[in-house]
Amino acid sequence: MDEVDELDELRREVAELRASRQRLALAADDERRSFERALHDGLQQQLVGLAANLELAAASVDSDPAATASLLAAMRRDLQEAIEDTRTLAQQMYPPLLEAGGLAPALREAAARADATVAIDVASGPALSQEIAGAIYFCCADAIERAGAGASTTVSVRTDKGTVSFEIAIDRDLGSGWPTSSRDRVEALGGSLGVDRTRLVGSLPGSR
Repeated sequence: MDEVDELDELRREVAELRASRQRLALAADDERRSFERALHDGLQQQLVGLAANLELAAASVDSDPAATASLLAAMRRDLQEAIEDTRTLAQQMYPPLLEAGGLAPALREAAARADATVAIDVASGPALSQEIAGAIYFCCADAIERAGAGASTTVSVRTDKGTVSFEIAIDRDLGSGWPTSSRDRVEALGGSLGVDRTRLVGSLPGSR
């Protein structure tokens, strides 16, 4: 490769990096707006409804105990729903189990929520950093969501000579047009990701 070709290749890589960073920034903005809508249209409205029903229950506790009991039962159901919605929103932001328990437990929980199954093979070796584990987790979560209920996913992770290699295989055709967010997330950490219709194969630098 001569100097002209090297310069063209460098320019191409810089352009791709800038485009990737722009996509990441736009995706982050979209996620923030999505979380804002979920908080405003979902949890906030649920809490407003609970507050209103609490006032009604307080007003009727003496005059109509039966109605108060019925209202409290409804509030209990509404509160449980709000707790579940809060847990789901927290998982979408960043799953607490990923940090507390590691990659494998977090992936099993994600698969269970999606009514899917996942087989995980993480070879023994240095513990994955939070950033690396997060990148692999969200790649797999994207695949599970795209595959839908009933899908079966196999995840394997290997660490060798400072490189973390992973493969995510799905038992169904996921089609074309894979979201760029998975690739951008991996490339932002200095890795690479290949995607076909049933599989994702990636590598990441192990020391982060």
